[in-house]
Amino acid sequence: MRIRIDLKIFIFIIIFYFTSQVEIYSILMLFAFVHELAHLLVGILLKLKPKSAQIMPFGFSIYFEDYSKQYEIKKILIALAGPVINLVLVVMGCIYNWKEQIIYANLLIGLFNLIPLYPLDGGRVLKYILKLTAGNGEDADELVHQISKIILILLTVVSSIGIIYMENIAILFVIAYLWAIMIDSRKDYKMKTRIRELISQNR
Repeated sequence: MRIRIDLKIFIFIIIFYFTSQVEIYSILMLFAFVHELAHLLVGILLKLKPKSAQIMPFGFSIYFEDYSKQYEIKKILIALAGPVINLVLVVMGCIYNWKEQIIYANLLIGLFNLIPLYPLDGGRVLKYILKLTAGNGEDADELVHQISKIILILLTVVSSIGIIYMENIAILFVIAYLWAIMIDSRKDYKMKTRIRELISQNR
């Protein structure tokens, strides 16, 4: 399995250091790793082969070998595994009186990833459900993109207000990062669509 590191992670470490939030960032990354291990474990239990892993500024990402539409339900289970483990840890933390930062970190990661914004877990679940219910996969991809864009615009507005009142500039970098990954995801989708069109034209 190939492992890639997004070098922007070092920029974020510096930012959180100068904003005196290195501790909470370290805790978030630790439980983001646990979150991704849940994805990996469920994928392996469902007989899927991990292809690569990426270390990113706000967590980790596991990619499995390509698998056909008949496995959409498996994709949903894999996507849900991460947020579920974080929310389970929140419940355990409340029961056993863990540190507030640990409970907060898991609650944030769990709920954040359930936002229906692709490529977050919530967006993936929405995409796979639409592909199961809608006959055309390309229509599902386009609808998910439009929904993601609307949600991200709303998040940007709310976060801008939050930055003013909370005086926490780190929120700005989170939103900027979300825009970046959504744009990259859209570029990948357009490239794959173009390749499929070229292949069909040459047949």
